[in-house]
Amino acid sequence: MSLDIHDHRAIGQRMSLFHLQDEAPGMVFWHPRGFALYRAVEEHIRRRVAEDGYQEVRTPQLIDRALWEASGHWVNFAEHMYQVRDGDRVMAMKPVNCPGHGQIFQRSAPSYRDLPMRLAEFGSCHRNEPSGVLHGLLRVRNFVQDDAHIFCAEEQIGGEIRRFCHLLRRVYRDFGFDSMLVRFSSRPAVRAGSDEVWDRAEAMLRACAVEAELGELEPQPGQGAFYGPKLEFVLRDVHGRAWSCGTIQLDMVLPERLGLHYIDARGERVRPVMLHRAVLGSLERFVGVLLEHHHGVLPLWLAPEQVVIASIAEDQRAYAEEIGRRLQARGARVVLDVEGSTIARKVALAHERGVPRFWAIGRREAEARSVAIRSERGSRVVPLEEAIEALVAEGSAPP
Repeated sequence: MSLDIHDHRAIGQRMSLFHLQDEAPGMVFWHPRGFALYRAVEEHIRRRVAEDGYQEVRTPQLIDRALWEASGHWVNFAEHMYQVRDGDRVMAMKPVNCPGHGQIFQRSAPSYRDLPMRLAEFGSCHRNEPSGVLHGLLRVRNFVQDDAHIFCAEEQIGGEIRRFCHLLRRVYRDFGFDSMLVRFSSRPAVRAGSDEVWDRAEAMLRACAVEAELGELEPQPGQGAFYGPKLEFVLRDVHGRAWSCGTIQLDMVLPERLGLHYIDARGERVRPVMLHRAVLGSLERFVGVLLEHHHGVLPLWLAPEQVVIASIAEDQRAYAEEIGRRLQARGARVVLDVEGSTIARKVALAHERGVPRFWAIGRREAEARSVAIRSERGSRVVPLEEAIEALVAEGSAPP
């Protein structure tokens, strides 16, 4: 099958980022260069989430059927869950993280003073998607979510949703997305909870969307989760295509099903509200969207390899290696190309791999302790210290 050159699968092949194969359908083999990109994305959203007051947790991959029955996922989602037998017990690989986060919340014996409690997890999930819908990184069976759940009192819902929308806008700008569409997904035909609970949840979520200044909402009747309505955040890429990424869901059902409570100021038990939210959604999918949005020419801070340091002759190898060590010590991702090949060939290889910076080292550069920075506009010679500081500054993640 011939792929368009801007398809993320073609980009991934050209840049040696990842591959998929029949022995693990819908599951990604990340190559070193691809995993460097993946980690850059993960580390950035992890930093943003920590700055926003979330505590990171980790929950088990394999959980007894009883908890999935209690949450309602077994009835509503069992056909998409990978099941494993442990003697007489039936276990399931987690397709979502929310029941596990509910267990951590309740074991914390929270009071109203602990709210809102924001629990985040880069949770590896498995969903048994039909083979016919699998599509590169965009639709897989094993993926990691930048998932989180906010446990709060009803009066805190508006503030938490506004806070989340601020975080989401900031992160999308970091990755180069300026256009966003918001969809409102209402109650599905098959759901948990009474109509009264759904009426309240939908009314509150609509009101919060207005307070957060999200603009006009595109309706998606019947597309909510089985436990609550949701806002879905859709990115527009450079081609004008829509990609569903972030989401926030208002859930007044699972806290009841899981028996969650906190102690209020009067010493009484009260049900929390649970907000399910993700900014990027599936990290695998978001990397695919990023690759297509940027045509594989990623911003310097995201590039798997940020700079090639290429020597012209064997005499410059030691100087090139010194530069590489110094840049790596400053956190830069460096490729040394010191083998016997022409500079033209080295430039072509760097371009094919999507490396945004190319430094050439010849006899004059080695003697003057400088580098020749090559670009489409030609070559300019820069003192080494100046070049290092500029690359490190430009190659750092957005502050």
